[in-house]
Amino acid sequence: MRRALQLSKRYSMILFGACLLAFAYYHINFQNHLSEGGFVGLGLLAKYAFDLSPAMVMLLLDIPLFLVAWLVRGRQFIWDTIFASLAFTVFYDLFERFSPIVMDMSRMMPLASVLAGVLTGLGTGLVLRYGAATGGDDIFSLLISKYTGLSIGTVFLLLDVIVLCMSFWFVPMKEMMYTILAVVISSQVITWTVNHGAGVEVMEEEHGHGSVSMTHR
Repeated sequence: MRRALQLSKRYSMILFGACLLAFAYYHINFQNHLSEGGFVGLGLLAKYAFDLSPAMVMLLLDIPLFLVAWLVRGRQFIWDTIFASLAFTVFYDLFERFSPIVMDMSRMMPLASVLAGVLTGLGTGLVLRYGAATGGDDIFSLLISKYTGLSIGTVFLLLDVIVLCMSFWFVPMKEMMYTILAVVISSQVITWTVNHGAGVEVMEEEHGHGSVSMTHR
């Protein structure tokens, strides 16, 4: 019974994090024309520079990282990540199709950047804290954080800033600056969310091929 309650809580929080992330990406980032970092940004950059499909580029980037994560983090992590990724995709599609909410903050872009940073950071952090990821760039950041000792938020920030700097030729300067503000805030919120409480961190435990659990130090 206790095991069932723990699993129910964990997957509920992963779903909530994926929903929050999808809400923020559609209602704040997309509706207010904020750029993207990470693999989404690389996909858009490939579209601008080489007229390649962003979806195809992201898939090609995701596949090797999923394979590496399968070996390093275990099968359960991959299944949970697939669950989180599908949940994010479904939530985003539902918001795009049916949401009546319009958050036009074009005259309040500093506020839009802060909200985008807080909500995307909280959503991503919750998914990571409860043992999953929403895509290849999350997996990449987890692996780099594990083997370098850098905080997960710092790795996210570095990846996003590198991609955004590569996009300077294609994205307006004003839009870029607001996006950088958003990713700086997001990186801090991710770190805080993953480590919130008395040393809460995501740890691997022996369970079949390896699952993810929450451990308090």
